[in-house]
Parts: sequence; C-alpha cells; structure tokens
Amino acid sequence: MPDTKPRTLVGDIFGGLTAGVVALPLALAFGITSGLPEDIAAVAGLYGAIAVGILAALLGGTPTQVSGPTGPMTVVAATVVATASAHGAEIDLAFVFGTFALAGVFQVVMGLTRMGAFIRYIPHPVVSGFMSGIGIIIVLLQIFPTLGHQSPTSPLAVVQNIVDPFLAPSIMAVVITAGTVGIIYGLPKLTKKVPGTLVALIVMTIVVAVAGLDVAVIGAIPSGLPELYLAVPTFDGFMQMVPPALSLAALGAIDSLLTSVVADNITRTRHEPNRELIGQGIGNIVGGFIGGLPGAGATMRTVVNVQSGGRTRLSGIIHGLLLLAILLGLGPLAAKVPKPVLAGILITVGLGIVDYKGLKQLFRMPRMDAAVLVTVMSLTVFVDLLWAVALGVTMSAVSFIRQMSKMVEDGAMVMPLHEAEDTEHEETVDPELARRIYIKELNGPLFFGVATQLVGLTERVPDADYVIIRMEKVPSIDQSGLVALDDAILRLRERKITVAFAGLAEQPQNLLELLHVIPEAVPAELVFKNYKDAMRSAVAAVKAGPKVDGVAEAG
Repeated sequence: MPDTKPRTLVGDIFGGLTAGVVALPLALAFGITSGLPEDIAAVAGLYGAIAVGILAALLGGTPTQVSGPTGPMTVVAATVVATASAHGAEIDLAFVFGTFALAGVFQVVMGLTRMGAFIRYIPHPVVSGFMSGIGIIIVLLQIFPTLGHQSPTSPLAVVQNIVDPFLAPSIMAVVITAGTVGIIYGLPKLTKKVPGTLVALIVMTIVVAVAGLDVAVIGAIPSGLPELYLAVPTFDGFMQMVPPALSLAALGAIDSLLTSVVADNITRTRHEPNRELIGQGIGNIVGGFIGGLPGAGATMRTVVNVQSGGRTRLSGIIHGLLLLAILLGLGPLAAKVPKPVLAGILITVGLGIVDYKGLKQLFRMPRMDAAVLVTVMSLTVFVDLLWAVALGVTMSAVSFIRQMSKMVEDGAMVMPLHEAEDTEHEETVDPELARRIYIKELNGPLFFGVATQLVGLTERVPDADYVIIRMEKVPSIDQSGLVALDDAILRLRERKITVAFAGLAEQPQNLLELLHVIPEAVPAELVFKNYKDAMRSAVAAVKAGPKVDGVAEAG
C-alpha cells in the first residue's frame, strides 16, 4: 500500500476522483475509435484505463502520474486492429490483445535494462512533429463520425475517401458534435471546477435521449468480469506481433516519460524513469490479458490530478478504482452515449495534442530542425510513427555531426556540454551582494543530446536575486537546446529571479532573437557582450533592491 501521509490523504482522494471523472469519457472515446468490434470497443477503453491506471500508479516511478489509454497509443492500437482484420476477415482478438500484452513485456525489458534515460536523446523537433502528427490523425479520424458515418481505420483512407461523408451528411450528428465541442471549450470560461468533457458527455447524452434523436450510440457494454485472452501464439504469429508491439512499447515509453517530466515540473520532484517503464509494462501486460487498450502516462489527467491535490500513488489507484466502480454499476447508462459526442470529445483531444508553438516557429527555426519536424509529422500521419521517430532522430544526429565537423574545420571549440558550478566573482564584490548573484557557465554546444541537462539548472540555483548565464564557450544551439534553455529561464523568472546572458556567440544569439527568447524571456538590455559588463549590471540591480516581474527595478 502506498505510503500516504495524513495531510496528503484528502488531496489524493480528491485528485484521484477528479482524474477518474476526466478519464471516463476519454476511455470510452478511445475504445470506440480503436476499430475493435462494437460490442467490446467501449469496454476495452475502460479495461485499459483500469488495469494500466492502477498498476502503473502502484508500481511505476512517478507518484502523481495518472495512466490509461491515450491518443497516441490508441492511434497505433488501431493499426494493430486493422492488421488483424485485413482482407475482410474477422478480427483476430487473440492477436490484437496478445500484441498489446507483448508491448508491455517489451516495456518491462526496457525498464530492467535501464533504457528509460534514453528519452533525453529524442530531439525536440521529433517530439513536436510526432505529437502534432498524432493530433492530426485523431482529428482526421473524427470527420466521418461527425458527419454520421463509420470512419475508415487509417488517416490515409480518410483523405482518399474524404468526399463520401459530405455527400450524405447527418445534420443532427454535426449539431451534436458541435454542441459537445462548444461545451468543452466554453465551460472553462464559466467555471473550471467541473471537467468540460464530463459535462459535455452527460448534457449531450441527456439531450439526445430526451429529444429521441436518431444517432448512433455506443451500444451494450459487457458487465461482470472481463474475458481472458491467454492463447499461446504460433511462432509465425508471434513474429507478426513483434513489430507493432515494439511500436507500442516505444511510443508508450516516450508518452509516459514525457508526462513524467511534466509531473516533475509541476511538483518539483524527480521521477524514476526505469521504474516507470516497468510499472507501465506490467499494466499493459495485464490490460492485454483482460481485453483492454494499451495505455501510457496521460498528461491531461496527470495535471488534473496534481492540481486537485494528488501527491502520492494512492491518487492514481483511486482513479482506476473509480472507473472500475463505474463499469460495474453504470454500464447500461454508458451504453446510451452517442458516438457524435465521443467524436466531439476526441476532436478537442486531437487539437490539444498539436504543438502549435512548434508549428508557429517552423519558418524561424533552423532549416534542418524544421525539416525534421515536418518529416516526422508527415510520416506519423501517413506512414508509421516508429519509422517517423527513427528517421527524425537520425536526421538530427547527422545534422549535428555536420555542424560539429564544420566547427572543427573553422577552428571553433567543440566539447561536450558541461556546467561550471558557482564560478568565482572576477571582480571585488561585497560578500552580501555576491551571495545574491549566481553565475552559471555553460561550455559546449547546446544540442538535443544534452538539452535535458538544463532541466536541473533551476534546482541547483540557490536563493539568489540575479543569475548570469555565461555563454562564451557555447558555439551553437539547436531547437532542443533552445527550448530547454527557455524553459529553465522561465522557471527562474517564476521565482522572481532576474536572468542575464553574457558572451553570446553569433549563432546562439541569432537563434535566441529569431525565436523571441530575446527579448520575451531575457530583455535585450540584459544581454551583455562580456561577463564584466553583466556583473556590473547585476551589482547595480541588486543594490537597487525591489524587482518587478523578475527584473530588477531601477533605483
């Protein structure tokens, strides 16, 4: 049983219950969009949310994380279902759920072999590209249901047949979907105490039932204990499971560990990546055995849990137990949920996954980073996510090697990034003032392989008023390094700490200005050509006393 202190118990209970309420409509929606047979689709989403939600919380390495089926995992799961029903044959459920369980086995192996740390080597344009690609896939797959038709199982098929649903649209389905989206986006403007997805689910379902509207609904949901899928595959069958299982395992690892980083940022804690992979893997193994969708750490549900008071593993366990209680007691009511309502929910999920900030910066970021983002996004939508990520990482690595080779040829210093701890103040400074000024010296290129080292920058900065980041020995920055540096600066500013740059080389300064880190995060007047100028400004600012919005106020 998780070690929950009395003072966190109420927060854990409330956080878990709130996350469970948010998870209910998403689990149903992901189940329906997975392509599984209609009689088990919705319950498969709930089974996955229950199994992964409880076991990943109990055994994983991120105490506040809430896990379950996610948009990215459901997209890949749908391709597994499509493969199992190829050529018009009946879906081989043993193959489908066996693949989901095998993905869990691979995740456990990844955790035991300590592969969790490798998440730091995925470049930001790759993450941005595949997240945006997944968001686009989810939205594309809702076009047909929004118009009252059964959706094809792949985004390519949707695009190829995009005209068909518009020839015979269901106006009622369009209105219901639009009403659902309107409630989800509109309710937070009135109150944030109740999840918009849950309100939309309940309100629109009641409207359809009371008005007797003729639209497709989820249909009967099995009750009682789930069916077990324990068939032993043949060797050929097992080998067919391996590629999609590896895709699910890799995606689940990325999805979960990125969510773990989000949880760390909010709670100021550190997760255990390898333990997290083991917990997620065990949850997916059990989920596959009982006919559940594969899951991963769910960012939105995790944030809701933390913001509602969740602080320990108990919150994630309570989230799963609530879904189990709903499944056992309210299954007949869930069967009446209209499919256009779920389409509306998923449209908002897909739009929420898209990395708008990355897309807005597309024409300002380095050309190779932009090429990586577009390539990964395109391959994710129309080919395969695992290939997209693999190619994206390869392109980033080749680009980095070329850049470093050019610097060596040009005589620039190239060395692995390291941070100098508190450097000596090179000028005579009053000891009291010196204590309030912290200096961080970075040496080496800031690229995707070392960007996450900057995450700990804010944790190591003591109770200072002013931080000078020395950049004389940083010859270049890529998009991943820039995002990590920007995030570190913003966190320092949240602590009302003034941040200044000293000694920026031409390429880093051009990129920081191009993407508006200068002047939005660090004002132009706090960018100094050398350390001595930065130090004189820091001393003057600290002497001036009060600060406004993280910047020292002039005396």
